[in-house]
Amino acid sequence: MALLSDAGHMFTHAFALIIGLAAIIIARKPPCHHQTFGLYRAEVLAAFVNGLFLLVVAGIIIYEAILRLLHPVEILGLEMLLIAFIGLAVNISSILILRGVHKKDLNIRGVFYHMFADAISSVGIVIAALVIMYTNWIFIDPIVSIGISIIIVFWAWGVLKDSTRILLETAPKGLNIDMISEDLKKNFPEIRELHNIHLWSITPDMLVFSAHMQFDPSKVQGKQEESISKINDYLLKKYNIIECTIQICTDQGSEVCNITK
Repeated sequence: MALLSDAGHMFTHAFALIIGLAAIIIARKPPCHHQTFGLYRAEVLAAFVNGLFLLVVAGIIIYEAILRLLHPVEILGLEMLLIAFIGLAVNISSILILRGVHKKDLNIRGVFYHMFADAISSVGIVIAALVIMYTNWIFIDPIVSIGISIIIVFWAWGVLKDSTRILLETAPKGLNIDMISEDLKKNFPEIRELHNIHLWSITPDMLVFSAHMQFDPSKVQGKQEESISKINDYLLKKYNIIECTIQICTDQGSEVCNITK
């Protein structure tokens, strides 16, 4: 059961690698007149799809493991051990190739978690095979499979949560508009008011910010463009915000459309 689960898991991971590679190729296309940010989010979408696949695989493994607990069958411990060792070697090689890169790219992180989950499952299968060989406790096989599935669900949920946050254009993890607004007012006393603030991500490393900003005339003294330039540099250095759009408002403010349902 554990080997069959791992084989199915490996098959979906091969598919995950194909999706990840395709997303990287698509994301390299330059921006154009109707795709102004390019197709960088193809990688985020790939991570989302891979997360869904992880959940589906985990569900299938748990279902089959429960059936195996209810209806035990004979297990060949030695054959199970040898195949598990082969799978472990392949998974460790994949992890070494992706090591380090997964921290900066959500798409690669999804693929990396696929590979890491495979490696852990292979270790679990090796242990289960040894136990079965020396004790004949065949129930260890489905129990290990369920344990592997729980780990898979945990990682899949993390990838899905991060990719969904970006696709829904919510604020990046650990940041919000109130935090940035207070920070700007503290470091730039010429800012009188900030409103209609928006903060979102194109990818985990590409943040975008926009706001309506009202300056204190007595403090900027006609140097609004210079202040905006300094604000842009500050946001880039501190928050890695690569795109910043600031609309200057007068004392009377500006009309903003309110969407109501």
